[in-house]
This record gives sequence, C-alpha cells and structure tokens, in this order.
Amino acid sequence: MPNLRTQLFYTWFRWSRPMTLGVRAAVENSDGAILIVRHTYTPGWYLPGGGVEHGEPVLDALARELREEGGVDLIGAPALYGVYSNHRIMRNDHVIFYRVKADQWQLCTPDHGGEIAEVAWVQPGDVPDDITPGNGRRFAELFEGAPVSRYW
Repeated sequence: MPNLRTQLFYTWFRWSRPMTLGVRAAVENSDGAILIVRHTYTPGWYLPGGGVEHGEPVLDALARELREEGGVDLIGAPALYGVYSNHRIMRNDHVIFYRVKADQWQLCTPDHGGEIAEVAWVQPGDVPDDITPGNGRRFAELFEGAPVSRYW
C-alpha cells in the first residue's frame, strides 16, 4: 500500500493528466550488471525512470530521468524493448521501456534533488527480494526468457 505522499501524488496526476506516460530503462554496465534505484518516497527497488512531461519527447524524458536518478548520460540511442500498460498502479498509465547497453552511456553527476535514497548495480540473477513486481518482471523477460507481458 502506497504511503500518503505517494497516494496524493497519484491523485494529482490523475486529475492533471487524463493519460500518463512514463519511461524506464535497463541500463547495463560493462560487467553486465543493471542499474537499480530506491526512491525516498516509496518502498522497493526500481529500474531508473519516471514521467514524461507535457510536450517532452520520450527519449528526452528518458535521458533526463537517467541523468537525475542514476548519474547516467546517454551517448547512444537505446533500444526500445516494449510498451506496457500500468493500469494496476494508475488508471490509463503506460510505461515505455528501453534497454541501454554499456557503450550507450557514460557517468555524470546525478541531480535527483533528494528523490533517490540509494543506487545499486546488480547482476541479473541477483536481484534484491524487494524489487517491485513490475520491475522484477522486466528482469525475468530480459534475462530469464519469461514471456513479454503487455502489463507493467
């Protein structure tokens, strides 16, 4: 169950945007580890990403979120992996998911404004138990051969 801050945020989004769109990415380093983040306002581990702002191109949103949350600066075009319905979390929400290979990014200084509590690199077979369900399903699709779902 989301905390009160998260519930208020979802409510504001529902009223301000009839359809919401988010981006997330599996960012891989040269050792094959994947970047995950823990937010300050909700429990669990997530692949980095966030909302697409009004008038913002999707790839610009992805680049912004990766810089802010993970200190990752895109230098190459990421591969689109899938588009998912996220209606379990918020009605009429969608997530566009990308895969970013090790040669498509470089380190930069993150600018998350206190939104991120922790950043980690994990091997695909060693994902934390408290990764959120949708993010865990993406690991299973990418690295364990699980069928690709239409739902986040």
